[in-house]
Amino acid sequence: MTVEFTEVGFAPNFIDYSGAWAQQRKAHDGVVAGAAANTVLLLEHSAVYTAGKRTEDNERPFDGTPVVNVDRGGKLTWHGPGQLVMYPIVRLKDAHGIREYVHTLEKIIIETLAAFGVKGVRVEGRAGIWLPADATGSSRKIAAIGIRVHDGVTMHGIAINANNDLAPYAQIIACGITDAGTTTIAAETGNDVTPADLLPTLKAATRRLLPPLIVDATESTTDIDSTPAGAAHPVAEGVQL
Repeated sequence: MTVEFTEVGFAPNFIDYSGAWAQQRKAHDGVVAGAAANTVLLLEHSAVYTAGKRTEDNERPFDGTPVVNVDRGGKLTWHGPGQLVMYPIVRLKDAHGIREYVHTLEKIIIETLAAFGVKGVRVEGRAGIWLPADATGSSRKIAAIGIRVHDGVTMHGIAINANNDLAPYAQIIACGITDAGTTTIAAETGNDVTPADLLPTLKAATRRLLPPLIVDATESTTDIDSTPAGAAHPVAEGVQL
């Protein structure tokens, strides 16, 4: 079982959220219809705040910065340069097996971080991947997860903080959490690790860990890098995490 990896925007050619959202919708429509292969979009966004369905008004930016409302699970977060985003658009074997799917995304993140000397962990009751409190600081989040499943096909995905600016997080209550901070691989290691640096490890982990959960979207799914195109109509409501 294989997937297509599509790199749609990396420094200095960041992709705005609306453009990436259009590509997600197009890929999703294709996989649902059986006309496109299971696809994983990889990118860096232009700076943007996005709000999942559970976002409260008091969690939005303190300075009035615009927020894009999205149909994924979760709350408010920031995306932007220096952060690696992965959107798997894949058909699950079990459309109700969301916990197993999220657990797999967590494994992919943890393996990717480990390759760069960062030990990420799960925290019970909190989404994403974390670094526990230690001599260098309090508990801090290093990767976010927010997904949606509609017609058995996934959307949205994960974001790993590589070397992004942390200042935008000071303007929001990120993911609705008030008693923990946010960090990056660069901040933790002292090395300027870019999103592009993470790609080989992330792809290898995804190729190995994701296929057991998915089925062929078409009869001729291949493992290649391809170029996306076009936009499509909005998707309908689906399962929220």
